[in-house]
Amino acid sequence: QVQLVESGGGLVQPGGSLRLSCAASEIALNNYVMGWYRQAPGNQRELVAQISSISITTYADSVKGRFTISRDNAKNTVYLEMNNLKPEDTAVYYCNAQYQYSYWGQGTQVTVSA
Repeated sequence: QVQLVESGGGLVQPGGSLRLSCAASEIALNNYVMGWYRQAPGNQRELVAQISSISITTYADSVKGRFTISRDNAKNTVYLEMNNLKPEDTAVYYCNAQYQYSYWGQGTQVTVSA
């Protein structure tokens, strides 16, 4: 059974940093477009960052210059480095793998609060 498992979320003060990880099992991520999405209470799920199979990256305007998405195909893992976090970054963050099928992780909570 395909699984995407996110980790690295938590509580951080404004201006702080977190690194999220998304580890996959039963699929090889090298062919997949990988994305990090987030959903805050009352809001729709939104795309935060995406990385193609050849490591072309795109970012939401709200996180450009602060977040960095990367992939390590040897470890079958995708990362989201988040710096200078703001309270409005508070959300559940989900990992997505898109190729012939689309797979989602269970999400990890990120809370930015003083």
